[in-house]
Amino acid sequence: MVEVRYLFDPLCGWCYGAAPMLDRLRADPGIDLTLMPTGLFAGDGARAMDPGFAAYAWANDQRIAALTGLPFTEAYRARVLTGAARFDSGPSTLALTAVRLTEPRREIDALKAIQRARYVDGVDTSVIEAVGAVLVAEGLREAAALLAGQDAALAEACRARIAAAAVEMQRFWLRGVPALLAGGGQTWRPIRSDALFGTPANLFEAIEPGRARRGV
Repeated sequence: MVEVRYLFDPLCGWCYGAAPMLDRLRADPGIDLTLMPTGLFAGDGARAMDPGFAAYAWANDQRIAALTGLPFTEAYRARVLTGAARFDSGPSTLALTAVRLTEPRREIDALKAIQRARYVDGVDTSVIEAVGAVLVAEGLREAAALLAGQDAALAEACRARIAAAAVEMQRFWLRGVPALLAGGGQTWRPIRSDALFGTPANLFEAIEPGRARRGV
């Protein structure tokens, strides 16, 4: 069993683009996958969605779409990249932590649902109530209730997860997300993030060198 840590932010377009490979990792019986939200675009990393930043985001999104085939719709462009929306992953990160505390095996499902809501359906996922509605639609009602209550324990759990991710980012000199770490125990190493956008065989070979030759 190889342990893999996935460092990400739910508002990172490239993390959305990595979703198909994340599914591959989750489905593999030889990999123990852990999500580590970094809070990159939360707190001090959040910002207003001004026209200049919206144009930059849309151009970057088109690059991701061309590489991965995943959709970034006009609904997203019209409802999220314009108007009063903020670029703030705090609510989504809090929501994912609520899922982690209630139904941890479904955290990837929740992440994908939040990403689809934003990039496909045009939902402003910087709003707590909107993200809560996504959780309800996914059948994650306990997590949605926890998110709505915003109690101190949830906030502390979220801060702890972000702090743990920050330690890993600093330890391995990681400059952005998505990022992967592979290993176990005291032995960990970073995996090149572009492996998330190549072939599954190359990704698994990067995580576990020699795997292809062993036929596993």
